[in-house]
Amino acid sequence: MNKKYYFIALVLLVLSSCSKFRKIEKSDDLELKYKAANDYFEKEDYYRSSVLLEQILPLLRGDERAEKAQYLYAYTHYHQKLYVQSAYYFKTFYDTYSRSELAEEARYMHAYSLYLDSPIYNLDQTSTEEAITAMQDFLDKFPLSKFKESGNEIINGLQVKLEDKAYNNAKEYYKLKDYDPRNLKSAIIAFDNFEKDFPDSKRNDEINFLKIEASYNLAKQSVYRKQKERYQETLTLYEAYIDRYPESTFLKKAENIYKNSVNALSKINKNS
Repeated sequence: MNKKYYFIALVLLVLSSCSKFRKIEKSDDLELKYKAANDYFEKEDYYRSSVLLEQILPLLRGDERAEKAQYLYAYTHYHQKLYVQSAYYFKTFYDTYSRSELAEEARYMHAYSLYLDSPIYNLDQTSTEEAITAMQDFLDKFPLSKFKESGNEIINGLQVKLEDKAYNNAKEYYKLKDYDPRNLKSAIIAFDNFEKDFPDSKRNDEINFLKIEASYNLAKQSVYRKQKERYQETLTLYEAYIDRYPESTFLKKAENIYKNSVNALSKINKNS
């Protein structure tokens, strides 16, 4: 077929399709809209399906078809990558039809949609935390679910994202130490919080070393009357560190900080 005529035929087909959809959309025939919404969904035309489902859902209350319509409506948003909306509508389905055979899937898809909406680690992670909570709630509710393995993998992946965020935030405070010494205090607090939130992290070796380094630099930059106490805090951190990480790659650097802190304390004690 000539390309020109092919293009014209395609345009006419699209216009005809649009015209058909507009007629259905404006129709008062509930059965027609319900069937068309299902047909559009099967053809993966999720936008048109969602438009029709939105119109008929209020009219289907109490109707046996309402359950399927609500289920499809949630998926039309999911397939359009409208994950905030799909999370909401999957939850709505579960809350409304908690005894449905589709309830387990809907509960999972609620959490999964939140997971897909979770941003990269250096952005605000509120939605990531919501996704973890939702997925854990799902696993608690359905411990034998066929989605169990996937759910656990998602939680682990989201936890890594939160860990990356906390790790980089803590190091950012430390990088700013040369601009404002007060950032050293913030860095130490951030390092403490990181270890509390992620006690099994492989980064805790580095985090604890950086805490020693930050404590030492804070002592050096402190007013004289606070230096003795802060150098002693550095020594305490060092002693705990070598007990916990006797083979750390940071050990030599930590030992140098220890020696410098001991020498600084010796001078302070002589002048006291």
